[in-house]
Amino acid sequence: MNEQDMTRLVASARVARLATVDQSGRPHLVPVCFALVDEVIYSAVDQKPKATTRLRRLENIRSNPAVELLVDHYEEDWTRLWWVRARGHGAVLEEGAERERGLAALLEKYAQYRDRQPNGAVIAISVVSWRGWSASG
Repeated sequence: MNEQDMTRLVASARVARLATVDQSGRPHLVPVCFALVDEVIYSAVDQKPKATTRLRRLENIRSNPAVELLVDHYEEDWTRLWWVRARGHGAVLEEGAERERGLAALLEKYAQYRDRQPNGAVIAISVVSWRGWSASG
């Protein structure tokens, strides 16, 4: 699968898994909504109920910006399976033009965000490499 195919699949997907690493080197994995703009993937802290606003993913990115995002597709017809992994550098955006750019992309992609706009930090992942696999080649 070439990079153009991978970015097309990622852009059309609705959910991904974000992997970060804590200060002890332990991985932390969470499902996220996201939007791809050029070579940057954005995800926001939204208003869904959370135990705390000090989310581990944000603290992990602040201390170690190395992140990966996994997007995949599963169905019973295994000839249609695929996955794409984006490796990159994460940043936590509390304010500014790039935060607004990411938020605008998320609002465009998800009607739920238009109904209830995220008011927390936005994560920006600058993709440095793409890896992927597709059962269809």
